[in-house]
Amino acid sequence: MIPVAVPYIARNSAKYVNEALADKAISGLFGRHIPEFERMFAQYVGVEHAVSCANGTVALHLALAGQNIGPGDEVLVSALTNMATFFAVIYCGATPVPVDIDLDTYCMSVDDCRRKITPRTKAIMVVHLFGQCADMDELTELAEANGLLLFEDCAESHGGTFNDRQSGSWGIGGCFSFFANKIVNTGEGGMVVTNDAAFADRMRSLRSLAFGKKQKFLHETVGYAYRMDNLKAALGCAQMEEIDHLVDIKVRMGQTYDRMLRDEKSLILPAARQNVKNVYWMYHLRLADGVAPHRETILEELRSDGVETRQGFVSYTLQPFADRQVVSANPCPNADKVSFSTFYLPSSHDIEEAEQEIVVEKLGRTLRKYA
Repeated sequence: MIPVAVPYIARNSAKYVNEALADKAISGLFGRHIPEFERMFAQYVGVEHAVSCANGTVALHLALAGQNIGPGDEVLVSALTNMATFFAVIYCGATPVPVDIDLDTYCMSVDDCRRKITPRTKAIMVVHLFGQCADMDELTELAEANGLLLFEDCAESHGGTFNDRQSGSWGIGGCFSFFANKIVNTGEGGMVVTNDAAFADRMRSLRSLAFGKKQKFLHETVGYAYRMDNLKAALGCAQMEEIDHLVDIKVRMGQTYDRMLRDEKSLILPAARQNVKNVYWMYHLRLADGVAPHRETILEELRSDGVETRQGFVSYTLQPFADRQVVSANPCPNADKVSFSTFYLPSSHDIEEAEQEIVVEKLGRTLRKYA
C-alpha cells in the first residue's frame, strides 16, 4: 500500500525531546522549547508574535475568543474546509455564514464574500486550502473597507505565499495546525501568529485558564486548557530547522504530479497561479463531471490496487449539523458541486517519484473504465 500520508520525523527530534525529558519539562507550563518554537515560527512567517496551543482547532477558537467573537456576531467562513473552521465559530456562540468558493482554487470567493456582509458581520475567516492561498489582496481590502477582522486558517498552507507574502501574515491572526500529516508536524499541536502584542498576550492568558497575574487562582476571565506541551514544542523546533526543505519537497511532489497528470482529461488539476506559491499540503484533484459520480468506486478500486486516497472536504452547506436557515439564505453552489467529486493522492514528504509513477499509472488505468 502506498499511504496517503506518513508523518515526517525531523533529524533532531529525539535530541530535543530528550532534552525536554532531562529537564523534566513535559507540561505546557514550563520548558525552553515552547518559547523557542514560537520564536522560530513567528520569524518564519514574518510576524512579531506566535502563540502555541494544543491543536489547529484550538488555534482557530483561541484566535476568535481572543478577539471577543461571540453571540450575535456573524463570521464569514469559506464553505469548503475541514469543519473545524466552522466548529470554532460555533464554540464562540457566533453564527458562521458560509461563503462560496472559486472553482479554480477552491478558496473563498471574494465576490460572494462581499455579497454576504451584513450589519452583524464581525469577521472573515479565510481558508487556504490544500496549500493554495486565497486572494489575500482583495480579501484584505474588503475587510478593511468594511471594518472587519480578518482571520486566516493556515492549517494546510505552511510556507505558502500570495504575492511573496507568507500565509498567516495578512490578517489579525493566522491559525496553524501541526497534526501529524501537516507540512510542519508535532503529532498534535497548533499556533496563532499575529503582529498585535495585546492580542497575543490575551491568547496566552486564555490558553492557560486565564490565571491571575498577581493571585494565580483569581482568574481574569473564563479560560481554557489549550496549552501545547514542551515535548511537542521540542518536536516543533526540530521541524523548523528543516522547514525550507520540507516545503521544497512538497512543492516538488506536487509539480511532479502536475507533470505526470497534465494530459489526463478525467481530472481537474490544482490551479497554477503566477503570484501564488502552492505548497501542495496534499495533492488534491477533482473528477470531471462525467466521471465524478463514480468517485467512491474509483477510490475503492485504487485502495484494492494498493493506493490509499482520501475523499475531499464536504461543504458546510451539506452538513447535517448546519443551521438550515443560514444555509438557505447563503447558498454556495460551487462548494456543493465539488463536495463529492474531489480526492487527494499519496502526498507524504518521503514519497519517491517512482511511487508517484505507480500511483499515476494505477489511477489512469482505473479512470479509463469510467471515462
